[in-house]
Amino acid sequence: MGLRRLAIAVVAALAALAGLAGCGGEDGPKGGPDRLTIYSGRQEELIGDLVERFERQSAIDVEVRYGDSAELAATIAEEGDNSPADLFFSQDAGALGALAGENRLAPLAARGVAKVPARFRGTQNRWTGVSGRVRVIVYNTKAVPERQVPDTVFAVPEPRWKGRVGIAPTNASFQAFVSAMRIAVGDGRTKEFLRALKSNGVRLYENNIAIVEAVARGEIDLGLVNHYYLAEVKKEQPGAPVANHFLRPGDPGSLVNVAGVGILRGADSSQLAQRFLAYLLSPAGQRYFVEQTDEYPLVRGVAGPVDAPPLDDVQGPDVGLGQLGGKLESTLAMLDELGLTR
Repeated sequence: MGLRRLAIAVVAALAALAGLAGCGGEDGPKGGPDRLTIYSGRQEELIGDLVERFERQSAIDVEVRYGDSAELAATIAEEGDNSPADLFFSQDAGALGALAGENRLAPLAARGVAKVPARFRGTQNRWTGVSGRVRVIVYNTKAVPERQVPDTVFAVPEPRWKGRVGIAPTNASFQAFVSAMRIAVGDGRTKEFLRALKSNGVRLYENNIAIVEAVARGEIDLGLVNHYYLAEVKKEQPGAPVANHFLRPGDPGSLVNVAGVGILRGADSSQLAQRFLAYLLSPAGQRYFVEQTDEYPLVRGVAGPVDAPPLDDVQGPDVGLGQLGGKLESTLAMLDELGLTR
């Protein structure tokens, strides 16, 4: 029961965080007939408007607790059947897979998620992706010509980039990337890569957006991030000297991951959760991810972001997203052992 052990270390800290938005906190009732309670590892800045649109369309009251995906998954496992959450909206597939392994997620109706390709869904449909993202190297276009940006993540710790690379090791997307690398090339080579990053003076940031902003300032030259954070920075700084570099096919640095959702087993408002999921997979929901967050839609018939290659043309490592959940706890332990967490 790995997530339960992980929860012991994080629940106390989480208790000090803000509770459910718009309610009295964690001691409130579970979702009722007209209330849906979501634990979201996705930032409010990214999905707050989406939730509000659903509320207006459905007349359902939605309460959201925002936080880190791995920590929220650990909290759900610790809360067990008493969790206020009806639905978990994760930043990545790893945290969803970990909860599925804890038997905390109910199988989703096959007809409801059949429009999502099987590679973006969990085993037995315990969870489904709702939007896609690709790991890339973001770089400063004034400091580095694109032809000099590495085509493989294994070249990032080279001496020429000493002190000029940023990562976010406490962020779920980086953790999923490390888990995928472990599956693809083994623990030995993954540790070697992480040690090389550290010894080369890698800079640590809280999240992806902070990395892109640091690249834009010229604080660093390269960053390992998800592709869509570039668009967020460009909205505020249209002239920022930053761009994405997509790595060569099959490289662990080009992992294709998803943000996704799972409905908790025994959720009081499971029918409302199903309606929210249906909205996320509707044309309106899928277009929101493209237009507002620059992510890839996962449902056919919805055009993807114009500034990124088609998702069918992007090839990450040969790793099933359902495998990531089983690696989450040991990946966190590895990052901690190597001194890359704060």
